[in-house]
Amino acid sequence: MTQISRRPVLGLLAGFALAPKLAFAQQTPLRIEINEGVIEPVPFAVPAFVAENGPGSEYATSLAQVIADNLTGTGLLREIPQSSHIGRITSFDSPVQFSDWRTINARALVTGAVRVNGQQITVKFRLFEVVTGQQLGDGLQLDGRTDAWRRMAHRVSDQVYQRLTGESGYFDSRVVFIAESGPRTNRRKQVAIMDQDGANTQYLTDGTSLAFAPRFSPSGDRILFTSYETGFPRIYLMDVASRRRQVIGDQPGEMTFAPRFAPDGQSVVYSLSVGGSTDLYMLNLASGQRWQLTQTQAIDTAPSFAPDGQRVIFESDRSGNSQLYIMPVAGGAAERVSQGQGRYSTPVWSPRGDLVAFTKQLNGRFHIGVMRTDGSNERLLTASFLDEGPTWSPNGRVIMFTREEAGGDPVLMSVDITGRNLRRVPTPGPASDPSWSPLLP
Repeated sequence: MTQISRRPVLGLLAGFALAPKLAFAQQTPLRIEINEGVIEPVPFAVPAFVAENGPGSEYATSLAQVIADNLTGTGLLREIPQSSHIGRITSFDSPVQFSDWRTINARALVTGAVRVNGQQITVKFRLFEVVTGQQLGDGLQLDGRTDAWRRMAHRVSDQVYQRLTGESGYFDSRVVFIAESGPRTNRRKQVAIMDQDGANTQYLTDGTSLAFAPRFSPSGDRILFTSYETGFPRIYLMDVASRRRQVIGDQPGEMTFAPRFAPDGQSVVYSLSVGGSTDLYMLNLASGQRWQLTQTQAIDTAPSFAPDGQRVIFESDRSGNSQLYIMPVAGGAAERVSQGQGRYSTPVWSPRGDLVAFTKQLNGRFHIGVMRTDGSNERLLTASFLDEGPTWSPNGRVIMFTREEAGGDPVLMSVDITGRNLRRVPTPGPASDPSWSPLLP
């Protein structure tokens, strides 16, 4: 996919705080100020894209629908369905009759066009603020293969989101997870990958061996996961495109698990259990050299790097129950950062660097929460029979995690960092252990 025209765009809705409120006057330019806990989503319209030739008609409605679903899924915007549209967009270059869109109370309008020649597709779009009639940013044109049309819709969605919020989008990304099937007493667990909206699921392992905890590389082209293929937990490195894989950090008598990439993609941090001790180790993927980060009688596991690669957060029971600790990668003492009641686990550093997401067990309930990296401002976003294993969207706005109700199958859920917009993520069947990729190149 190539991009022909992409110029700087406007960030009219910049400055997201942690708690949202939508605020705009009836005749003022579109503006979202997020500073309180209740939000009324902004109404927007996405008419079917204009088919500029016959083959383009096959994609015109689908492109608009994927974009509408993406934007609605943020909880910040609300689609006005096409059945309610008064106006029609019949030519991409003709002037827009904004009065038709004001009548149905649309605040934002996305228009687009599509042309198909053989296996090549061209998609164009524009974004307008309806009250003022102003175009927000320059038009954008994308060229690629027809089998990549959904990616084009995601990239348009990212551009619309960025122009309306001032922060980068997260739609053109993927999620790797564990797809589960079969009876509870004999579960089949395969490493699978899908688009962030649940489309295009592919299976990366065949399910003959138990696999868990897949994790994306910073470039999104490789994953780490743990498998019991040899009878003991071993860490595997897989190239997503070729499916080629190799064992890393494998030594006789050792169990390795809970791996994560360093931000530069050149090293891995993981847990290694040998002789009754479980500590954190670093491994350079090119040289195979490894070094030990922790050395205690406790169980140290679930490490996650800070975005700058200088520190790592992990869970440890060294204080008597599971808590969160941060230590320098270069060596030094670990400092406990979790201070509340209950047990803390599976910490993950936000890509923005300012927050840590975690799992918390308290009073018989499980929660997904966030805190600042010094442990302050802890906020619990969810509560259920079992919520665990958070992962961040590429822009640090949304958290995906596993939820399992009593007696039910595990499913993937997502929630905004404000605690709003709790949604189920569609998967072909039971699913767990999600890991969100960066934006695709």
